[in-house]
Amino acid sequence: MSDSLRIIFAGTPDFAARHLAALLSTQHHIVGVLTPPDKPAGRGKKLTINPVKELALTNNIPVYQPTSLKPEENHEWIKALQPDVMIVVAYGMILPQSST
Repeated sequence: MSDSLRIIFAGTPDFAARHLAALLSTQHHIVGVLTPPDKPAGRGKKLTINPVKELALTNNIPVYQPTSLKPEENHEWIKALQPDVMIVVAYGMILPQSST
């Protein structure tokens, strides 16, 4: 039996990205990243990606950016990744009690 976990990581800001980076240096497998949709920022309101998404894309990790966290809309994405655990760090939305 392997000690490696299949992890979905949920987070948004730099603080969360640092935790994702730490997980990437372990034997565990990050199977997906859950993060809010890109938002306009700055004076020109240019659409920007958050630090967690940027790190995920750099490491070829699938990114899911739902506008809603209703279980019925996200169940298939989560189930398809077959995670052992979800780690949430500064995600920015309240996760529903049951998402699988």
